[in-house]
Amino acid sequence: MPSFTSPDQGDDLDACVLRFSDLDLKDTRLINPSSSLKAELDVCTKKKYSFAKKKAFALFVKTKEIPAPSFECKEKWWKCCQQLFRDQISIHRHAATQHADEICHQTASVLKQLAVTLNTSKSLKSEVNRNPQKEYFIYNHEVSAWLPDLSCFSPDELISGQGSDEGEVLLYYCYRDLEDPHWVCAWQTALCQHLYLTGKVRIATEGINGTVGGSKLATRLYVEVMLSCPLFKDYMCKDDFKTSKGGACCFPELRVGVFEEIVPMGISPNKISYKKPGIHLSPGEFHKEVEKFLSQANEEQSDTILLDCRNFYESKIGRFQGCLAPDIRKFSYFPSYIDKNLELFREKKVLMYCTGGIRCERGSAYLKAKGVCKEVFQLKGGIHKYLEEFPNGFYKGKLFVFDERYALSYNSDIVSECSYCGAPWDQYKLCSTPQCRQLILTCPACQRQGFTACCVTCQDKGRRLASSPTQSSFKEECECTARRPRIPSELTQQVRLPTSPEPQPDVGEDGPCLCEQQQFPRPSES
Repeated sequence: MPSFTSPDQGDDLDACVLRFSDLDLKDTRLINPSSSLKAELDVCTKKKYSFAKKKAFALFVKTKEIPAPSFECKEKWWKCCQQLFRDQISIHRHAATQHADEICHQTASVLKQLAVTLNTSKSLKSEVNRNPQKEYFIYNHEVSAWLPDLSCFSPDELISGQGSDEGEVLLYYCYRDLEDPHWVCAWQTALCQHLYLTGKVRIATEGINGTVGGSKLATRLYVEVMLSCPLFKDYMCKDDFKTSKGGACCFPELRVGVFEEIVPMGISPNKISYKKPGIHLSPGEFHKEVEKFLSQANEEQSDTILLDCRNFYESKIGRFQGCLAPDIRKFSYFPSYIDKNLELFREKKVLMYCTGGIRCERGSAYLKAKGVCKEVFQLKGGIHKYLEEFPNGFYKGKLFVFDERYALSYNSDIVSECSYCGAPWDQYKLCSTPQCRQLILTCPACQRQGFTACCVTCQDKGRRLASSPTQSSFKEECECTARRPRIPSELTQQVRLPTSPEPQPDVGEDGPCLCEQQQFPRPSES
């Protein structure tokens, strides 16, 4: 993945590492950068010899980086020759005195690849201008070329720290047109396997949506690769990756696939495009708007609606104060909900939010296309980013996530209750009836009494099936869920507080799902 960047653009080491971070430093065909090598180089490249040597040195040091312990102020240490270096001066001294030959070989590699890049850049320039995402891919389309060099890390280093307390989960999305989503799918599969990551990645011609978990080293390398890839580097930044405690244990496996939409709204991107969303508000700007909205809450004719774009089981355990939380089970029901309640939004200013921001991108585009709202705004980065900045702000309760953690906690507020006794409770479990397996809220006291199903009907069904020698293994929709209106009608603007029974999650929105999961069966409705 060599860069087209010319070495004339500066000698800063960090910038050098960024531009040349992906050179193959293990090339066995390298030649010794002696005076004979210099003589063979053209005049222009010869002048760059000292530049290339500096880059080779920086690359060598870069490969020795390891994360520093959390109690250290510094972000990184270096490990080489079974020695640990805690400052840059010591690792530089070690590299210069003990690895001069290796750096010379790497200098030759830099020079050779730089020469090839400079010679081909002119012929590639016109093609790149016509189709920017063909940059680099037009001459190197091998998936393996876009995987990070892990020679300086052992598998144990990548795998260790995958637990929920030591590992990390990334949540991200990027809307941008992709010409070859199947190539991106193959690359993402190889990349995640390369880094021992689990999770779900959803790819379409409109972009990519992913949530992956693993060690902090693995997730850091994943972000670096994503931000250096020509397909995404001009569209994403480090802040676009939301992080939380977790790891590979949060997902049963890795699932990567190509779909029509990167978030399933049920409407073709050709009809409602991500390119016409609402106005993005930073967490700070959104906080001020919510504060203003709540100060006007007592006014009968408020011109603002604070709209939760998530499913009812998400808003049930956590939501913004004063929000309108639609009683829907899937984001694919959201367009129908808007259509059925369109008059509610007429001449209103709408503040939309969701978990990570992705549902608001097309949800706001759909609402805007109706042409009834005064203004449509959306929370950039979603609740995830808001809680990072305002953990004790206007969002109360837990943040639902689409993995085996079920929820993240940023504050001590409990806004939901046990479905059986009404005690404050917000920790989801799966319905004990195998043919249902929906998410339920049942407190420890009620669990001890045997109340472990989503409703009394399901509890009785579970007992009958348990005593039956020929127990059915197929999934079926719970009766209490079947009675729930598919698309609710809002007669007046009010806060919708979802009531029991609890839901089964539509895994695959801010955390994309690629196919059915055993513990998260979808309803029979499409």
